[in-house]
Amino acid sequence: MEQQISRGTQSRPQRPWVALGVLAAGLGLVVLDGTIVSVALPQIIEDIGLSLTDAQWVNSLYAVILAALLLSTGKLADRFGRKKLFIIGVLVFATGSLVAAGAGTAGALLGARAIQAVGASCIMPSTLSSVNAMFQGKQRAAAFGIWGAVISGAAAIGPLAGGLLTQYASWHWIFLVNLPLGALLLVLAIIYVPESKGGRPLPGADVDGAMLSAIGMGALVFAIIQGPQVGWFTPTADFALAGWIWPSSAPISLVFVSLIVAAVALTLFVRWELHREKVGRSALLDLNLFHIGSFSWGNLTATTVAIGEFALLFVLPLYLVNALGMSVLGAGVVLAAMAVGAFGSGAAARHLAARLGSAGTVLLGLGLEVIGVLALTGLIRGNTPGWLIAIALVVYGIGLGLASAQLTGAVLASVPVEISGQGSATQSTVRQIGSALGTAVSGAVLSAALAITLPAQLADHGIPESKATQLAEATTQSAGTTITQLRVRGDSASTIDALSAGFAQATQLAMLVAAVFLLLGVLGAWQLRRLHQLHETSTR
Repeated sequence: MEQQISRGTQSRPQRPWVALGVLAAGLGLVVLDGTIVSVALPQIIEDIGLSLTDAQWVNSLYAVILAALLLSTGKLADRFGRKKLFIIGVLVFATGSLVAAGAGTAGALLGARAIQAVGASCIMPSTLSSVNAMFQGKQRAAAFGIWGAVISGAAAIGPLAGGLLTQYASWHWIFLVNLPLGALLLVLAIIYVPESKGGRPLPGADVDGAMLSAIGMGALVFAIIQGPQVGWFTPTADFALAGWIWPSSAPISLVFVSLIVAAVALTLFVRWELHREKVGRSALLDLNLFHIGSFSWGNLTATTVAIGEFALLFVLPLYLVNALGMSVLGAGVVLAAMAVGAFGSGAAARHLAARLGSAGTVLLGLGLEVIGVLALTGLIRGNTPGWLIAIALVVYGIGLGLASAQLTGAVLASVPVEISGQGSATQSTVRQIGSALGTAVSGAVLSAALAITLPAQLADHGIPESKATQLAEATTQSAGTTITQLRVRGDSASTIDALSAGFAQATQLAMLVAAVFLLLGVLGAWQLRRLHQLHETSTR
């Protein structure tokens, strides 16, 4: 049943569009898992006692490990077979999902998320590079368009799926659902997905490069996430992990140490990769990729866009459930408005790209995302109707679908097929760094803003200072879950209104930060479009 595609042959898969569906579903499963957790977080926080920092790590640990491993797994996919790595990835991912479903403590849940991330790091580069190898010319552009539509749709529909499962079963089912889906994907992959590899590999395995990239990327994303929590240079709070503590009394912050480790490891990584290329040995990353202008600018754009998108996805579910008092299902329905826009625009994006070009379509999409987020920021209050939030999210979703559907194709269009695993892994890596940044930055902004907005609102509502201080600290540490608990307990309406208004104001600030990063993405897409136009002019 297994078919072979490699650089030296012209054999084609018997059913390439079926294979595309299987591969897109595999990546969709990974993307869905990243966003399905968001809407269930308030319930998870309450059930197993997560702090705001723990809640950030549920998604961010996933991003740290992905960023650390993607370059290595992308190289493995090119060298040993993309189909093989996809199957291994699905098996590991399903195992992690089973462990996550049974987690009863923060440590167990974080450990399970780590296992899931290892599996996801095998799935992501092997799928995209397989698509790049299976299709050529206009078919490749169409395949990338379908690919992007599936990704944006899965990301957008995740909150609704999470809401349904959490409301009618329990949050454990957001992980258990991956088991039957994973089993189905394994069977379909074995039957329909062709095996493909990169070109003839150079001698040697770049073990040192793999270790340096993992240390450098992992340390960098760790520092980004923890910097706002424990201090960038000098400690402002204890850092504790699995019983080990870096105390606030230490002369230097663990984050600063991590930044130094990241800088040294990544510098050595670049030098080592250049050395291996010079001596004709296999290198983990072909640095010549960054001589391709569209690849460099496209990755910069992807990073800033991921920061903005994940900043929104982390904060908004907390606002809907805690400040507005929605059920988890209700919040999922509101957030699913993104899917309404994303599915429709993602499917239509390739037709629009025929007129505007892929980079022009990305630029239009990001512009709509910015408009949607700014509208959302203006609408957020302590008592905003959910349907108003949904309208703004439809606009945002339309932009998300357009941008996601065409950005991948715009970035990888000039990357040679034989190193497409490295190219797709590089893009996936920068997007994971962006997602970690988005979660970390939005969480830091939310926490800092709550320290200002909550006391002010409580004071305006006549709450005594001693009680106000206690309520503000509890609300901040619980990521807003305290508001829900007070509402269930039938506490003072004035207190609940004050906390809801303060949480809404803090959410507005986090949304503005998301809009800033999306604007930076617009600037990157503008440059990407200019490069595409120059390339088209030069080839006429």
